[in-house]
Formats: sequence, C-alpha cells, structure tokens
Amino acid sequence: MRALPVAVAVLLLLVPVAGTSLSTGPGPTAPAATTAPTDARAPPADARAPVSSLATGPVEADSTPSVSAGLDAPAPRQASGENRTFRTLSVTDGGPVRVESATRGANLGPALDVAVDETDAAMETASLVERVDAAETSADRRQRILDALDRVERDETRLYERQRTAVRDHASGDLSNRELLDELVRIAAAAREYDERLDTLDALADETSGFSAPPRLAELRVRLQVYEGPVRAHALAAASAAVSAADVHVHSSDDALVLATIADGQYVREVIRLDRWDRDGGSISNDAAIDAVTEAYPETVALRQPDAFGAGSVQRITVPHEFGLLRTYVSGGTTRVFVEHQRIDLDAFADTESVTEAGDGFDVTVDRSYAGGPVTVTVRDEESGEPVSGVTVTKRVGDADSRTIGETDDDGVVRTLSPANTYRITVVDEPRVVVVEGLDPIATPAPVESESG
Repeated sequence: MRALPVAVAVLLLLVPVAGTSLSTGPGPTAPAATTAPTDARAPPADARAPVSSLATGPVEADSTPSVSAGLDAPAPRQASGENRTFRTLSVTDGGPVRVESATRGANLGPALDVAVDETDAAMETASLVERVDAAETSADRRQRILDALDRVERDETRLYERQRTAVRDHASGDLSNRELLDELVRIAAAAREYDERLDTLDALADETSGFSAPPRLAELRVRLQVYEGPVRAHALAAASAAVSAADVHVHSSDDALVLATIADGQYVREVIRLDRWDRDGGSISNDAAIDAVTEAYPETVALRQPDAFGAGSVQRITVPHEFGLLRTYVSGGTTRVFVEHQRIDLDAFADTESVTEAGDGFDVTVDRSYAGGPVTVTVRDEESGEPVSGVTVTKRVGDADSRTIGETDDDGVVRTLSPANTYRITVVDEPRVVVVEGLDPIATPAPVESESG
C-alpha cells in the first residue's frame, strides 16, 4: 500500500478540530494538453492534484496526457479594464436556503477520533493486500480483487449520501457551519484514502496472471475526486495553522452548496450541484464534456484549451488560464457541470461594480461583487489621491454588529467576501470616519446554459 504523504497525514489528524473556532455571521441565513487521444476509461493513477496544492497555492494543470478541445492557442493575457467575466455556478432556487459567513482559524483540540478512523482505513487496505496475496489460485485472487473493488464502490455511495445529507441539514439549519465544514473535510479525507486503495487494487491486478483492472475502477477513481475541493482544503490548512485564519462564505440549499474564500492573492470557490449529477446516467465522451464546459464558460475557455480527464459517466474538465484555474466535473446523465472549482487572481477579478464615497480627507472605493465574491475596499487621500495604509476597515451586514475586516495595505487596499444582503463599509482612522452605506451584491454571472434556468 502506498503511504499518504506526510503533509496530508498531518492535516488528516487535525480534521475534527478544524471548525471549533468558527464564528458565524448573520442569517438566515496542463501544460497545454496533447492532441493525441487517450483511453477515457483508464486515466493515469497519478493525475490527482495533491491536497496540499489545493490548500495553499495556485493549482496548476496536470502534467499527464489528456484530450484537449483542439482550440486555437491560448489568448494573451488581457489588459486591465478589458471586458472579461468568470461565470460561476450558484445554489438552486426553492426549498430552504442558508447564507452565512464563517471564520476558520487554528485550533488544536482533540483529534483522536479521526486519527483512529484514518488508522483503521489504512489497516483495512493492508489487510486487503494480505488477503489477496494469500489466494491460492489466480481465479481466487481475481475474485478477491473484484470483491474489494465492490466494497470501494459501496463506500463511494455512502460518501455521496453523507455529503448530500450534510448539505441538506445545513440548509435546513440542523447543521452548523463548523459541523458542515468538518464533515466535508472528513468526506474528502475518506475519498482520498479510497482513491489510494484503488491504486493498490490496480497494482494487485497488474500482478495477477491473465487479469487487468476492470474499466469501472477508472470511473470510480474520477468519482472519488469529486469529494475534494480547494476551499475545504484551505479551511483545513487554516485549522492546522499552516496558513492564516480564513473567512469562508457558506451558501447552501436543498441540493446545492457554495463555499468561497480568499487565499494567496486569489479568489477560491467550489460549488456542488447535486441536482445536476445523474449517478445512473450513461457514459460521456471527452469531446462531449469539453463541449458542455465550452458552452457554459465561453469567456474562460477562450483563454486556454480545456483538458479532459475522465471515464464512464464522469468527466473532469480543467482550464488552466492566465488568471487562475477552472476545474469542472460533468455528468454523463445530464451532460452538465455538477461540480465547479475556481481560482481567480484578485487583481484580474472583473465581476465588480464600484461605489465611491469621499469625506474627512478620504476617498473610499468599494468594488462590489456577487454574494460570496471578493469585495475590494481602496482608501486614498482625498487631496493627493495617494493610497493610505494602516487604516482600519469594518463591515456591517444588516442589523448585526460591525466586524473588522483588517487594515489597508501599502496600496490602500483591504479585501473581504461579499454578503448576500445589504451591508456597509466603514473606514476608521480616529477621529476621521467615512461610511459607505446601502451596498448590495451584484448579480452572479451564471454559466450560459444556466441563465434560462
């Protein structure tokens, strides 16, 4: 059995305490792809992005062979101010909807339960290897491998049910932000372990005379990757003190979830749309999945060729571009994107509308965004126009208490996440105060095939 990387193993030990310091806001709330086709049923085992890269830094394209859309060469980076948008999925209408903000920071509370769970899973994989190696005949060995694969399939189904239950319970108010994020992190950790187990089964199959891993192993591998995400990984890193405390936007409905945060100069977002995932649907080709993503995210796909990596009923389409990365999972049953991961450089984020207020020697500009999107507050000297650093900025949502966002940097800038409701920004440098009131989020730029509902 391959051991988990040390960094990942350390993070897993901290899973159960990741949210114990949560505070909630108001409710209710690839390198360029090769053009040579690959077998869509057999994605390479090393094509997964490591958890650590998702947690703390920009995600780069996979270096493994994939199928590209055959588009023109990547467009050059657009100059600031040019028309550009980054469409994104959001939650569905109908049923209970909950929008909140959570802060996740370091907390080294008890972690024994998850540590034991991980140890048990690793021991189970080791036991599986022993059982297969103890088979007296090739036929018996093959059957034991297939039995183990069946078990991973059942485990993946349970992960799906756990995730769906967590999303619905959060939307209905039965699960706190801390509990939701903890459960999602646990699910991701379990999926990772099962993915490692598939590597072991694949290797055992290769070592078995007259036998190779069935195609469903490749499809199962892609399904397990669905349960990982960059926001939950970053929240876990914050809980372990690997990165600074992170504000997380949490927006749930009966069958959808949006998580968003700001990390390392990027806006990071992940969306789950369970209503778009037909788990019993038919197979989908690389080209069909690329076409679906191209239609849904035309501006992003125009920046770079998509990479397809998938098998059976699920395809993973990745678009690494000049401003960040788009990664989607497309369902064969619906031919629609049901999971979306985005990283967008903050200095390239274009989906904003500005509001400016001057007074008391300050010129304050608030670049509003959609709910959960990044909001940039810029403070300049009213007379000279020079940026003002070290000024405290607060945010107040509805009737809730004001909350400090932070202090402006050398560029006079501080950033936060947009609430879903009306809010106000206050710039304070005693005795000077400037208030920008009546701020509302702008409309979310939905994927093209979603705009008609």
